Amino acid sequence: MIISVGSFNSVFLSPTIATSAMETISYISLSLALLLFVKLLFFSKNTRNLPPSPPSLPFIGHLHLLKKPLHRTLASLSDRHGPVLLLRFGSRPVLVVSSPSATEECLSKHDIAFANRPRLPSLKLLSYNYTSLAVANYGPHWRNLRRIATVEVLSTHRLNALSGIRSGEVQAMVRQLVRDWQATKATDGFARVELKSRMSALSLNVIMRMIAGKRFYGEEEEKAGISEEVRRYRKYAEEAEPAIGASNLADFLPVLRWVDYQGASKKLARYRKGRDELMQRLIDMHRREGKEEGVEKKSMMGVMLSLQETDPGYYTDEVIKALGLGLLAAGTSTSPDTAEWAMTLLLNNPEALKKVRDEIDAQVANHDRLLEESDLSNLPYLQYVITETLRLYPVVPLMLPHESSQECNVGGFHIPRGTMLLVNAYSVNRDPKVWEEPARFMPERFEGGKGEGKLMIPFGMGRRRCPGEGLGMRVVGLVLGALIQCFEWERTGKEEVDMAEGSGLSMPKAIPLEAMYRPRQIMLDTLEKF
Repeated sequence: MIISVGSFNSVFLSPTIATSAMETISYISLSLALLLFVKLLFFSKNTRNLPPSPPSLPFIGHLHLLKKPLHRTLASLSDRHGPVLLLRFGSRPVLVVSSPSATEECLSKHDIAFANRPRLPSLKLLSYNYTSLAVANYGPHWRNLRRIATVEVLSTHRLNALSGIRSGEVQAMVRQLVRDWQATKATDGFARVELKSRMSALSLNVIMRMIAGKRFYGEEEEKAGISEEVRRYRKYAEEAEPAIGASNLADFLPVLRWVDYQGASKKLARYRKGRDELMQRLIDMHRREGKEEGVEKKSMMGVMLSLQETDPGYYTDEVIKALGLGLLAAGTSTSPDTAEWAMTLLLNNPEALKKVRDEIDAQVANHDRLLEESDLSNLPYLQYVITETLRLYPVVPLMLPHESSQECNVGGFHIPRGTMLLVNAYSVNRDPKVWEEPARFMPERFEGGKGEGKLMIPFGMGRRRCPGEGLGMRVVGLVLGALIQCFEWERTGKEEVDMAEGSGLSMPKAIPLEAMYRPRQIMLDTLEKF
C-alpha cells in the first residue's frame, strides 16, 4: 500500500510534531540550496576559468556602469580589467574584447562559433523576425542574402557598372555648393557650409539609386514630395537609433519593455511603420514601371522581383524590404560620418590638406574635369588619409554584436555557449602596443606598406564582415577628393575644430562640422560645364 506524505503526517504525527518536522526539512533544503549557490558562484568560476569581471549588482548586472558613448566606457573598463572581459547585461552574459589578438581569436579562429547574432527584442520588430541580412543567424537563409548582396548589388563588376551614379551625385553636390557660395559669399570670398547634411543627401541618393533606381533629394524630388517623405523617414530613424542594439537597456531588462522605458517601443514602431511604407511604395513603383532597360533599372529591387517570379514563397516583399533596408541603413550614415571626420582632421591639419590637394592636382593635371573613381587608385596619400580616419574613428566603433553558438576559449578563458560578443573596434584600432602615438592623426604611418600586418577592423572581419566596404571606400574617396579639388577650405575660427564624439551605432561628430569654403579660381570655368 502506498501512503502519501500528507496521510502519513496526519495519521502518525501530532500537528505540533508534524509542523516541526516540516520546518526542519525546509531548513535543510534551504541550507543545501545555499551551499549549491555558493559552490556555483565561487567554485564553478575557478574550474571553468571565466574571464575577469568587475563587481555587479543583482538583476541588472553591470548595466549601471554603462555610459555614453558606450565604446569609451567599455574601453575604460578593459583598461582596468583586461582586454578579455565578461560582463552581465541583466541576465545576459556579454564578452567584451578590446585587443587585436583576442579579436582575431573570436572572428578568425572561432569565426563559425561567433557567426550568430543575439536575438535582441528591439531587433525583432525591425528585422522582420530576425530575417534581415545584418541580424539573421548564420545559415542557409543568411548565406543566400549575403550572396545576393555581394554578387548582385556590391560586387566589383556591379560597382564599376554603376560608377556613373556616384559621379553624377558628386557633380550635383559640387554644383549646389557653387550656387550656394554665389548667393552667400562674404567679402573675403568665403561662405559657410554645414557639410554633414550635404554628404548625407548624396549618400542616400547613391544607395537608393542602387536599391530602387530612384533619387530622394533634388529639385524634382522636392516637387514630387519624395524628399519630404524621406526626411520623415530619417527623422523616425534618428529617434529610434538609441533604442537599437546593445545600448538599449530594455533589451536586457524586461520590466523596462513592460513600462516602455523612454518611449522606446513607440519610437521603434513609428520607425518601422515609416520605413515599411516607404519600401513598399518603392516595390510597387518598380512593379508598375516594369522591366525597363538601362543600367539604373538593374537595381537590387529589380533583381529581387525577378527572383520573386521564380520563387514567390521565399522571395516575399518582406524579404525584399529587409534586404533593401539593411543596405540603406548601412550605407547612409557610415560614409557621410567618415567623410565628415576626414574633413575635420584635414582642417585641423592643414599641411595634410595641402598634401592631398597637390596630389590630386598632379593626377588631374589639366584641370578640365572633376576627379573620377578611376583616379582613386593613383592617389595613395588620399587613401592614407581615409585609412587613418577609419583607424581613429571607425565606421562602427562597437561592432554589431555576435553570439557564441558553442563553447570555446578566448585568451585562455572559457566562453560559454550563448554569450553575446562585443568587439570594441575603437580600442583595437588604437592599441598602443600596435600603433605608435595611437591617438595622433598621422596618414604617413601607412606609407610604403608600413601598416601591413597590423589589425584594423573598421568594417569588421570574418564571415560577418561588412559587404559594403568597397562601395563605402569609393564614395568617401570620391566625395573627399572632389571637395578638396574644387574648393579652398578654412576653419570657421582660429581654434581647432571640436573632435568630440557623439553617440549612435556609428560614431558621428557630437557637433556637425561647419567650415568656410570658396571655389578655387582654376576650377570655376570647369565647374560651369557640369
